[in-house]
Amino acid sequence: MRSFATVCATAALGLLLTGCGGSTVTTEDDHTRAVTLPDGATVRVEVMLSPDDMARGMMFRNSLAPDRGMLFIHGGIGNYPYWMFQVKIPLDIIWMDASRTIVEMSENTPPCPAGSKKCQTYGGRIPAQFVLELAGGVAAKHNLRVGQRLTF
Repeated sequence: MRSFATVCATAALGLLLTGCGGSTVTTEDDHTRAVTLPDGATVRVEVMLSPDDMARGMMFRNSLAPDRGMLFIHGGIGNYPYWMFQVKIPLDIIWMDASRTIVEMSENTPPCPAGSKKCQTYGGRIPAQFVLELAGGVAAKHNLRVGQRLTF
């Protein structure tokens, strides 16, 4: 369970990112924003800030359009391994540092509909603050690589 301070820091970061007002931050509503990839393509992502939303993530969903995704905003820099428990589709998982630079990737991460004891974890070996989940194959389609910077 996260501490009260961590939850407050996460909420403050979300407000900061939503309220920047510059051209790099585009919000459709309180829960989505545009993420621009290095090749100029834009994906609309659901923003996950609360511990409950982060834990649920892409669980139980049957599809994810290639121009959609999910952005997890952690309260600070840390090692955040992800797993695919109850996820039904392959995902590209992209970890970014505070400057939004890709530091680690897991492409076409396989779903794990089986019991949680059988699901392995991916990534989280390099400190990150943001994690982006895209449909499997989207990272390769847009030539995403470690060291590139995303805009949001």
